[in-house]
Amino acid sequence: MSLAAAAVLEYDYLIVGGGAAGLSLAYHIAQEPRLADKKVLLIEPEAKTQNDRTWSVWADEPGVFDGIVAHEWRKIAFRSPGFERVIDLGRYRYKTINGLDYYRFVHQALAENPQFTLVQAQVTNLKNTKRIGTRAVTSAGEFTARYAFDSRPPNLTQLRQPDKHRYLLQHFVGWEIETEADVFDPTTVEFMDFRGEQQHEARFIYVLPFTARKALVEYTLFSETVLPKAEYEAAIREYLNNTLGLKSYRITAEEVGAIPMTDHPLPARVGQHIVNLGTRGGRAKPSTGYAFKRIQQHSARLVAALATTGHPPADTTGDKWQFKLFDTLLLDIMQRRGESTRDIFRQLFERNPVERIFRFLDEQTSWADNLRVMNSVAPGPFMRSIGQVLRGRPGQRQ
Repeated sequence: MSLAAAAVLEYDYLIVGGGAAGLSLAYHIAQEPRLADKKVLLIEPEAKTQNDRTWSVWADEPGVFDGIVAHEWRKIAFRSPGFERVIDLGRYRYKTINGLDYYRFVHQALAENPQFTLVQAQVTNLKNTKRIGTRAVTSAGEFTARYAFDSRPPNLTQLRQPDKHRYLLQHFVGWEIETEADVFDPTTVEFMDFRGEQQHEARFIYVLPFTARKALVEYTLFSETVLPKAEYEAAIREYLNNTLGLKSYRITAEEVGAIPMTDHPLPARVGQHIVNLGTRGGRAKPSTGYAFKRIQQHSARLVAALATTGHPPADTTGDKWQFKLFDTLLLDIMQRRGESTRDIFRQLFERNPVERIFRFLDEQTSWADNLRVMNSVAPGPFMRSIGQVLRGRPGQRQ
């Protein structure tokens, strides 16, 4: 991978952004022999030198980035008042990848590939052109390409239409801690611990135990606005002190994030030659916030079409309308009565095998299994949200 000079240069593909989505597409292109003659420009505003996030996935088959998985688990725990269960994942595994490991791995692969060029710059304008395809105006000059793939975060503040769509966040603060005694079960992810006060929202503790003495402990909410940081930290301390009985521990790292969860239509492409990636292209699952696996599937779909036809697929995502509706209904419930989310997830985990839940969240279930999932939860909240959808108005808390 080379560094480009600030000039008007022409490439086959231009990738804007070097986060999860941009690097995923670059890596998939690098692994496709049929695209070995394509020149690819990756534009990233800043070097990725920090472990700024982790990504977790459940999977029942090998993944592209299994070689850098930091840890994997065979069991998850779900906990809420009146119902707790530790669930064996069967053929599934729950896996976590550290951001810095991911950045280094992909950049190393690209550095060894002469078809890739890296520019560290801000993109100020990206548009379709008649003659070439796309043109990017950046702080390092102008660049043209046949196709551009844009992974910059969408500006939902400007796009908001609260009378038509639902806008929530999955927001969290996490501490990676170390203890002096064995505290955690390193075989089991605390997937959702809803036993704390909900405060009219969906609030839970999430724990990734790496060893008996080391874990990432997060306080996570589904709601419209973020909290003062001290409130997340107080909830984590409450869990560590009162649930786990910890008197002393050492905080070794911190993770803070806010993932958009919305049914606002995020376009899969802009014009003929610009394809949106990541959150900008709707790859964060609206009802859960999980994105990493969806990003990999999107990258594979795009690269397969580019290698076969020379063009992105007409349907760039392959999303199915019924799952968009399911997401909208759950978002509406979260917006109207966020505390009822706990009961919905409790019913899901109490009345369905985990394989069905994972397939449903991966949007891979049949109509028969979709009906089984919907019949496993109380119909009242969903019927009210169906009414809101039919009226074309998001539900509001009364």
